Amino acid sequence: QVHLEESGGGSVQPGGSLRLSCVASGSIFIMYNMEWHRQAPGKERELVAAAARDRSTNYADSVKGRFTISRDNAKNTIYLQMNDLKPEDTAVYYCNADVADSVTTRLNTYWGQGIQVTVSS
Repeated sequence: QVHLEESGGGSVQPGGSLRLSCVASGSIFIMYNMEWHRQAPGKERELVAAAARDRSTNYADSVKGRFTISRDNAKNTIYLQMNDLKPEDTAVYYCNADVADSVTTRLNTYWGQGIQVTVSS
């Protein structure tokens, strides 16, 4: 089993910054694609940013130029640096990861429990 835990959320004024972290623990053999998603009240969950194991990245158009995803494979951790935050970035942010289990070698997708980010003046 693999557990993902997010941290770094909170409240910030428009134009501010936050850095989210997501640490994976458990029976990890290899971590493949890792992503950040978000879900705002009354809206569907959407992909924000993704980072492959080779560290190639892609972003939702709404966050390009403001958010940066990065990963530390040695620490099984991904980060989301969020700059120039806007009220429309307010949401619960979730990390997920495709992980090959160290015991079974099966590939599964795991989700964190989510963390609140609120952008408001």
